[in-house]
Amino acid sequence: MMSQLYLLFNHGIVQAQERNGQWTLKENEFDKMELECMALDPHNPDRIYVGTVKDGLWISDDAGKHWKQAGAGIKETRVTAVAVSSIETKNGYGIIWAGTEPSMLYRSEDGGETWSDCPALLDLPSRTTWSFPPRPYTHHVRYIQPDVFDVERIFVGIELGGVMRSMDKGQTWEDRKPGSQHDCHTLTMQSFLKNRIYEAGGGGFAESLDGGQTWETKNEGLADYNYLFDIAVSANNSDIILVSASHGPYNAYNASEANSILARKEGDQPWQIVNDGLPDAQGTTVSSLAASENEPGVFYSANNQGIYRSDDNGLHWRRIEMEWPEQYKQGRVKKLLLR
Repeated sequence: MMSQLYLLFNHGIVQAQERNGQWTLKENEFDKMELECMALDPHNPDRIYVGTVKDGLWISDDAGKHWKQAGAGIKETRVTAVAVSSIETKNGYGIIWAGTEPSMLYRSEDGGETWSDCPALLDLPSRTTWSFPPRPYTHHVRYIQPDVFDVERIFVGIELGGVMRSMDKGQTWEDRKPGSQHDCHTLTMQSFLKNRIYEAGGGGFAESLDGGQTWETKNEGLADYNYLFDIAVSANNSDIILVSASHGPYNAYNASEANSILARKEGDQPWQIVNDGLPDAQGTTVSSLAASENEPGVFYSANNQGIYRSDDNGLHWRRIEMEWPEQYKQGRVKKLLLR
C-alpha cells in the first residue's frame, strides 16, 4: 500500500511518499509567504488548502504543484485555521471552514470561490477575556472541527479563549464549558464514534463524551509536560490517545530551546511518556501527529528530527529512513496530514 504524508513547514509543504518500501521527499515552496495551517479535501484527493500569516488562503487542485488564492469574502489576511467537512458536500466539494486572526469563522460551499462569515461567534460572553499571550491585544481561531456525524454541529477552538460549539452551522454559538481547556490547540473526533471529542491545549487534555455539552480534564501522568500541541486517536480503539507535549511554549517550537515528548493514554490509565524509538526530548520540537484510518494501530509523528511510525498503537516507534535536509532540523512541523 502506498502512503503519502503532507508536512507543513513555515515556508513550504513537504510531501513524503512511500512506494515499495522506499520513501522520498518533495517540497513545494511558497515564495515569500509564511504558512500557518493546512487541510486536505477528503472528497477531492488532489485538493489542498493552506492558510498564511499575511497572504490569506490558498488552494491547490493538483496536490501542491500550482496554487491560486481563495475567492472573496475572507476579510482578514491572517488565516490561522482551515478544515473541510468529511460528511457535508456541495457542488462536488467538501464544505470548507476557515478561521482567522482577529477571531472570525468563515464558510464556503463552492470550493472556496465565495465565503460567508459567522459573526455571532463574537457575541459570546467570554469574548472580552480572549487574548493570545504573545500578542495580548488580539486572539485567533486556532482549530476547527466539523462534526463527523452531524452536519449542523461544529466546534471552534479559540487561542486563547476556549472551545465554542454551534448546533446550526455557525449561525448561533454556545460559550466554552467548564472542564475544557481555554488555551485550545487541537481538536479531533473519530469517524466511527459519535459524540466523543478530544482536545489538546496549553493546560493539558480534555474530552467530551456527549457532543461537547460537558467536558472533563484528564492530566494524570503528564506532570510538567502539560503544554499539549497535537493529538491523535487510534483508528481501532477510541480509548488509545497520543499527544505531543512540552513544558511550555518556549520549549515547544524553537529547536534551540526545544524539549518535547509524546505521551500515550489507554482507557482509564494515567498518561505514560513513550520514547522507544523516538529522539531525545532535548532538542526535539513538538511533534505533529496523525493516525492512519486505513492501517489500524498505525500512527505517524513528525518533528525537526524526522518522521516516525508506530505499528502498535504508539507503544514503539521507528524513524523512517529518508533524506532529511538540515533546514528541517532547525524548523518545526506545523501540521502532519495523511492521505
